Amino acid sequence: MKYDFNQIEKKWQDYWAKNQTFIASNTSEKPKYYVLDMFPYPSGAGLHVGHPLGYIASDIYARYKRHKGFNVLHPQGYDSFGLPAEQYAIQTGQHPALTTETNIKTYRRQLDQIGFSFDWSREVRTSSPEYYKWTQWIFIQLFESYYCYNDNKAKHINELIYVFSLNGTAEVNVACDDDVETFTAEDWKGFSSEKKQEILLKYRLTYLAETEVNWCPALGTVLANDEIVNGVSERGGHTVVRKKMTQWSMRISAYAERLLQGLEGLDWTDSLKETQRNWIGKSVGASVTFNVFASETKSHAEPVEAPHKIEVFTTRPDTIFGVSFMTLAPEHELVSKITTVEQKAEVEAYIEKTAKRSERERMADVKTISGVFTGAYAEHPFTKEPIPIWIGDYVLAGYGTGAVMSVPCGDQRDYDFAKHFNIEIPNIFEGVDISEAAFADKEKTVIGNSDFLNGMNYKKATKRAIFELEQLGQGEGKTNYRLRDAVFSRQRYWGEPFPVYYVNGMPQMIAKQHLPITLPEVEKYLPTEAGEPPLGRADVWAWDTESNTVVSNDKINNTSIHPLELNTMPGWAGSSWYFFRYMEPGQTTGAESKRDAVFASEDALKYWENVDLYIGGAEHATGHLLYSRFWVKLLKDRGFVNVEEPFKKLINQGMILGTSAFVYREENTNKYFSKGLTEGRKVLHIHVKVKYVNASDELDIEGLKNDSEFGEDYAKAEFILEDSVYKVGRDVEKMSKSKYNVVNPDQICVDYGADSLRLYEMFLGPLEQYKPWNTAGITGVHSFLKKLWKLYVGENGVNVNNAEATKDNLKTLHKTIKKVQEDIEHFSFNTSVSTFMIAVNELTAQKCTSKDILEPLLVLISPYAPHIAEELYNMLGNSESIATAPFPKFDPSHLVESSKNYPISFNGKMRFTLELPLDMSKDEIEKTVLAHEKTIAQLEGRSPKKVIVVPGKIVNIVE
Repeated sequence: MKYDFNQIEKKWQDYWAKNQTFIASNTSEKPKYYVLDMFPYPSGAGLHVGHPLGYIASDIYARYKRHKGFNVLHPQGYDSFGLPAEQYAIQTGQHPALTTETNIKTYRRQLDQIGFSFDWSREVRTSSPEYYKWTQWIFIQLFESYYCYNDNKAKHINELIYVFSLNGTAEVNVACDDDVETFTAEDWKGFSSEKKQEILLKYRLTYLAETEVNWCPALGTVLANDEIVNGVSERGGHTVVRKKMTQWSMRISAYAERLLQGLEGLDWTDSLKETQRNWIGKSVGASVTFNVFASETKSHAEPVEAPHKIEVFTTRPDTIFGVSFMTLAPEHELVSKITTVEQKAEVEAYIEKTAKRSERERMADVKTISGVFTGAYAEHPFTKEPIPIWIGDYVLAGYGTGAVMSVPCGDQRDYDFAKHFNIEIPNIFEGVDISEAAFADKEKTVIGNSDFLNGMNYKKATKRAIFELEQLGQGEGKTNYRLRDAVFSRQRYWGEPFPVYYVNGMPQMIAKQHLPITLPEVEKYLPTEAGEPPLGRADVWAWDTESNTVVSNDKINNTSIHPLELNTMPGWAGSSWYFFRYMEPGQTTGAESKRDAVFASEDALKYWENVDLYIGGAEHATGHLLYSRFWVKLLKDRGFVNVEEPFKKLINQGMILGTSAFVYREENTNKYFSKGLTEGRKVLHIHVKVKYVNASDELDIEGLKNDSEFGEDYAKAEFILEDSVYKVGRDVEKMSKSKYNVVNPDQICVDYGADSLRLYEMFLGPLEQYKPWNTAGITGVHSFLKKLWKLYVGENGVNVNNAEATKDNLKTLHKTIKKVQEDIEHFSFNTSVSTFMIAVNELTAQKCTSKDILEPLLVLISPYAPHIAEELYNMLGNSESIATAPFPKFDPSHLVESSKNYPISFNGKMRFTLELPLDMSKDEIEKTVLAHEKTIAQLEGRSPKKVIVVPGKIVNIVE
């Protein structure tokens, strides 16, 4: 019987779907295990062979856990809001919902084709109103919460209102904006409703504020830092500038310490944890306040007409006597207020130039030295000396206070800046040369030019400096975090609408029972001519507070009918909580939760708790992971979930790289030279589609010339051959449509089968590493599967029987059980594939037909190659799916050696081997060897002079 993998795989995929084999129960008595993949964005291009890598790994582990007796939840869904679908809608006029639905169908077909054990009954789509109803609801919970530092948790805003009504701001210790005002309980009671709302907005965990954002004029939207590459938008390569806009923001900074501490209990890699620690960026130091004056010569008794103060945060307050100048971020709010008339033009030109650089660029650029003097000065807190105030783009408005006290003798960048602009550098450290190679460190003894720091070490000087600053009222000890509040508004159409309407400019939340607020129809998906987001084009986008419905804009009267929010939420909104929605079955039908108070039933949340294993790309090391951790902590604080962290164990899979192909065009000609003919010529390397290149790197010239995608680029080209063929160049790069090196898994499944694809992707190398794809290499694992088939099936059918397993059979099986179990537990899937190959080779050589051996071997292989395992398991007489079979138990006794295959040597040269029991004595070994027919033949009647026996090792006969 032939191994017909196409028929077999279709058969079992249909069986799994019909029998709902992988549906998880919320009431099982088995222990639970929740395996999750970072869900895909369904692009129009579909999957390439690099995408399934993590899915295959998670599927192996999910199947393994089912074999081990766990109730496994392994769901899948789609992160289906996003900019690519919107850009396609702008180009074609087609509604994003239609293209998204088409793309999802393609993804679903491809995922099913590869044989994943997903519980599709729990599918989620972030763009489904039944789903984003709850994203809107979570936004409302954030709006209705504040963060109390005394209790170290979020609480309902009503509790803060109650505190204000009793004591005002007297004893409030909460997360809030920097510019909050103080007031008494009587003041609070006397404030108007609108005034109270304005005050509370500065305390809420989601709030409106004017924020510096990455604005992309071409796309008409704000971009997150991770959507910008080399200063331009990742999507389309458009210019990005810094701009101030009123945006919704999330007060994630309130959770900085808990996000930091929460990492300790997670089973994540050290590098991933360190990435998050660096992003959170905890620093302990001091806040120092500098008074600002108009000029260097102005009397310090007479500050400028509108006195200003600059607050800085420093981890080295002991170096305060080394401050030579101050540097503000170009976006700092004081820049326009303190810049002198003489410096105004230069400062404004510099600010305009800086606005074109992203924050990421500015952080990464440590070589460029640029800045402008404002003309203003600050007063040193102790010496009262004037300190020049500069602006420089190496200081960011969103980090710390957007201002630094620059100490050239303690910081390389400050030193370079001072040298470049010829700013005086005082030496405050005894015996320290002011040079690029000699800077003060934390172990140096501080001398300074002040008695109170003289002779102190770093720690004592830091404490004393803070104390003296506090006495002056110009500083205090402080812990600072680099983590900034997250901008949450996007000027896009294809995203979650905010459940917000405005009364007299103040945001109001729409009650839960009226959710979801669904996206309105618009004529096109571009910003309005007035610069409003695309929702500004909607004709029906106003909220009627009496009927609690969305009504026509022309009915707005600002009494009962009010304008709705025009921005939409960012892509990370829906992905920050989707793992909880999977816990409730029946989402594909749009069914509500069993308990309509929250996004999943209380029983489901209690049973599944959180994700046991999460697999996804390293590009989400900060954004997605931090935001989801933040939201889970908020939901825990407010009593909606029972866990503090969403993901117990996290693995970042590596990337499968594509092998690109190049042709070589001679500059200024239409001649393409084969690779071996390019030496000494000026040629351009041009990517071509890998489908036109065979395994010998030979180009199908006619195929390339007839490809309509390239027009006449190649049709009229002259190809210069070597040895009658055109040889291309090769390079290993990230798979990308632009590099024409994408390999579609559909054709791989047709040509070799999904089981071959699954095995090959695991066989390529360790899960976390980057590895190149080579389609030719898949033939090896495909041959293995055919050999596996032949072990079970002969010309006339199944050749497995009830024959008793031999000692060698049992040894092969149990060493395979041991190795595969260890490999899966350690996510070393590539070595398991090698183990399977060895096992099949050994059992084939042993002519094994024993069902006691071959049936458990199928269970071992089934997580990796489920289709062939199901078919063979069924052919052995099993009516149930192999997915329900228990994992074979390892018996170490079968690996204990009871005999030794001794090399028998004559005068040091081995002549044959002889297997003998390990418990034989030296005398018994010697007698047995001398009596053996091969020994007698070798000696030819001669008596040996000596017989050397080393038990368990060798026998050497000396003649």
